[in-house]
Amino acid sequence: MRGFRIGSAFGIPVRLNWSFLVVLPFFAAFIAWDVAALTGIINEVFGSAIDPGQLGEGTLALALGLASALGLFGGVLLHEFGHSLVALRYGYEIESITLWLLGGVASFEEFPEDWRHELVIAVAGPAVSVLVGIGSYAVFLGLPAGLDPARFVFGYLAVLNVVLAVFNLLPAFPMDGGRILRALLARNQSHAQATQQAAAVGKAFAFGMAILGLFANFFLILLAFFIYIAASSEAQQTSLKAAFEGVTVRDVMTPEDRLMTVSEDTPVSDLLDRMFEERHTGYPVVRNGGLVGMVTLDDAGAIKEVERDAYRVGDVMSTDVPTIDPGADAMEAFQRMQENGVGRLPVVDDDGGVVGIISQTDLMRAFNIVQKSGPPQGIRRTEPGVGLR
Repeated sequence: MRGFRIGSAFGIPVRLNWSFLVVLPFFAAFIAWDVAALTGIINEVFGSAIDPGQLGEGTLALALGLASALGLFGGVLLHEFGHSLVALRYGYEIESITLWLLGGVASFEEFPEDWRHELVIAVAGPAVSVLVGIGSYAVFLGLPAGLDPARFVFGYLAVLNVVLAVFNLLPAFPMDGGRILRALLARNQSHAQATQQAAAVGKAFAFGMAILGLFANFFLILLAFFIYIAASSEAQQTSLKAAFEGVTVRDVMTPEDRLMTVSEDTPVSDLLDRMFEERHTGYPVVRNGGLVGMVTLDDAGAIKEVERDAYRVGDVMSTDVPTIDPGADAMEAFQRMQENGVGRLPVVDDDGGVVGIISQTDLMRAFNIVQKSGPPQGIRRTEPGVGLR
């Protein structure tokens, strides 16, 4: 969830994703186009008498649409701060809050596994939305009848923030209601099992939303897609984390005695021949036992065939290479690969020497073995970090 930073509060960076800039004018235009109908809803809910004909004309409707859209996203931002501030109180770190196409996302450094913490954190967001709705309603009541445009905006925000709170409480993991469901399930079983069950419920809700979206609102189809992908992803991450508990990089990596490396002066043509013969697509580049870079098939393949004898590995390798310590958790290796968009990490000791390499293939192979047969006997769950014996 990338975006550019627009500020911070309570030490939490606030970002805007490019999709927010796309959806905001469309959302504002939709509200402006439907001002008359929305005014009727506000009048019916609050027993007011705002004149819809007065608000639905010319530039005033557009201004009301923009103000309402900005106010709603402001409410979404406060909703995410509700989650984040409670999480901070429990000691969890928040990377950022990002506004995007479907609302807001608070990015946690690590999701809570204590069910009590997750329950309170999940409830905090909808609770803030309800409070924002009540506050908007109070302003709505305090405004005089002559300020119907402002009354429309605050009446709209009062209704939508409460609707937002109720909608988020649907048990569609990873929405707030889904996280509440996982927290309740985790009272009597493992966090991983609770996640799998909550994710299954979330996928079912996503399927239902998609069907409903075909007949009601295309926005529901987008939301359903996000819920399905996010539920699947978090369920996978949780399964990996549970399987790799107590497993270190040293347990999974290809060790130094079986490690294949290349030198900087190897011709690119020879490198490609090695890749074909050895069925490897990435090699650490080593000088005197120390890592100087990483070269992959993409790096070598970018050179034209007629020029491959003239180019050396040192000319095409990447020098800004993420690495990992052999004593690090295997799950940390997986997360670092994802963060850096790479398929393998050189394993480097405290002295800077290359002692192995770990790839996504290594991790998935180990995961499949652990899933089917349990952890090897040399890995003691009660002593995380102890390697294979």
